[in-house]
Amino acid sequence: MTATRTAAGAPERVRPAGYAVVRPGGRGSFLVHRRSLAVTCVLAVLLAAVCVAYLCVGESFVAPGEVVKVVFGQPSPDQLVVGELREPRLALGLLVGAAFGVSGALIQTVARNPLASPDVIGVTHGAGAVTVAAMTYGVTSYSALPYLSITGGLGAAALVYVFAWRRGLHAARFVLIGIGFSVALSSVTQLFLTKGDYLVAQQAKVWLTGSLNGRGYAEARPLANFVLLAVPCALWAARAQRTVSFDDDTATALGIRLGRIRFGLVALGVVLASVATGAAGPVDFVALLAPQIARRLTRTAQIPLLASALTGALVVVVADLLARKLFSPTELPVGVMTAAVGAPYLMWLIVRSRSRSGEPS
Repeated sequence: MTATRTAAGAPERVRPAGYAVVRPGGRGSFLVHRRSLAVTCVLAVLLAAVCVAYLCVGESFVAPGEVVKVVFGQPSPDQLVVGELREPRLALGLLVGAAFGVSGALIQTVARNPLASPDVIGVTHGAGAVTVAAMTYGVTSYSALPYLSITGGLGAAALVYVFAWRRGLHAARFVLIGIGFSVALSSVTQLFLTKGDYLVAQQAKVWLTGSLNGRGYAEARPLANFVLLAVPCALWAARAQRTVSFDDDTATALGIRLGRIRFGLVALGVVLASVATGAAGPVDFVALLAPQIARRLTRTAQIPLLASALTGALVVVVADLLARKLFSPTELPVGVMTAAVGAPYLMWLIVRSRSRSGEPS
């Protein structure tokens, strides 16, 4: 809020348009963007409704009342179907979607480019290349794959960051170099697939499409631990997003260490995307779609992290529900459904950016 003076000379606080003042317990106060709060609440309610539908629908339909009983731990004849088969897969889908949503929001904020997402700039391809290489040489432990994915994702991001740095981080160069590394790392992944055992290569190919089939709490637990550890970092990131919007000269004049803040935001985004990739494979385009949908819904200058997380979880759960039912009894990998929506959206973004720059599309 900014301070002005009334006709009597008393200071008066003037809050920005669209914001409400919240005073919890009468001590202190903070501003809340009304539209963002409303959109976040609507997304949470919609996600809860989709989760119930997800648990109801399958090879056999389970009544919503029985689903609620199982979720709250009450005895139900559908305990096996809902509690043992569908609930673990849903938990993993929620965590994967939220992690990709926040990761995309952070990296797009730093790059100031809606095209910059972990799957476009090579982070998930780096995580995928290292994970497939490990699978080729016999490493299939669910506890080891997330750490290997982080190693690959951080390595790819570090290379992109170093090659894109030239007296500062320039958004266009960052995206173009990231796309180049994505292509190179995809070739490395194909190389390991050809060198590996046939059965392992088939498993790796399914994993590379991004799939929740046959997965559950074993993959969700390591991801949940990383997401919980990332919550304090996300609170810092929500505040740091405002300073990243400054240009380098303004930040230097204000004494803001912009380089360190950008590095911290990118590192957090890379870790979240890499761990999510280790849990379910590179579920493409979720990190690209979710932040932009959330930003357009909330109409805010910065990409909202919580709304991005909810949108990412919503996209993955809806996509997996469609992947399970559209071609039943065959279940498609969830990555196929997200790619079917994300690929046209990416083309639309590229055409739109070329039109804005005045180039013929």
